[in-house]
Amino acid sequence: MFDVFKNRLEISGTLTTVTALRISQGRSTEPIGSDLPVVKDSLGRPLIPGASFKGAMRSRLESFLRGILGNNRKLVANPANEDEWSLTAREIRDLKDENKAANADDAALTQAIISETDLISRLFGSPWIASKFQVRDLTVFPDAWFGQYQERDGVAIDRDTETAADGKLYDFQVVPAGTPFEFKAIVENAEDWELGLLMIGLHQFETEQIPLGGGRSRGLGVVRLEVADVWWFDYPDGKPDELLTYLKRLVTGEKDHYKLTADSLKHHKQDWTEALITKLSEKAQSNAATASSAS
Repeated sequence: MFDVFKNRLEISGTLTTVTALRISQGRSTEPIGSDLPVVKDSLGRPLIPGASFKGAMRSRLESFLRGILGNNRKLVANPANEDEWSLTAREIRDLKDENKAANADDAALTQAIISETDLISRLFGSPWIASKFQVRDLTVFPDAWFGQYQERDGVAIDRDTETAADGKLYDFQVVPAGTPFEFKAIVENAEDWELGLLMIGLHQFETEQIPLGGGRSRGLGVVRLEVADVWWFDYPDGKPDELLTYLKRLVTGEKDHYKLTADSLKHHKQDWTEALITKLSEKAQSNAATASSAS
């Protein structure tokens, strides 16, 4: 109801496996084949779920922010534990009751909820707030795929005897190194500091710092992102003609009018990253002042 289009960032590129990749779909029930096959599309080709990419990036960014801001759940939540969310279900009910008692409108409630939401969830989403960052499932480039899955053996170790546990030999399937996947992502209505957060996350993938899938301790899952094209539209308030022109160009196939050059992208990255640094510095100072007064 309160969504208003403000901006859109579209990113496309290639995610290439540097080492073999295993994103398992669970234990197979087939009598013949790998015990642990990888996730595939309807044509039997390997697939990287967008949620896997997004979740790995989120986890890495959360670890960075905890190093800067500490374990304050209002700033950096733990999505795996509801008690460590920035807003629990009970706290949301309390906000609704307070909003109702004050005869405030839904817009005021929405703003109150957003102000209480941790920084990562504002970009990546949570049970009470929609994500601004969308990642499509990454599909393999058809011309580069010839069905070349690899099978590897695994075994569970008995920690007492330090030998193979009885009946624990298994095999698993991997996508070989050098396999390219198509990457596409969209971010809408993001603030500058949120885009700065995204740039840091993407840079981690560009420099092979975030592995994907299982078997990472064995060296599996190392990937490299190469961003090819970036389109950016920032809708200025009070100028509906520019939004109409943007929509018209999308329909008529003139999208490249909004493609960023290398220099322009570099400039935007600097601005967005500076906005993030300013935001985190303010939060860190506020967090330190609150901790000091509490002690």
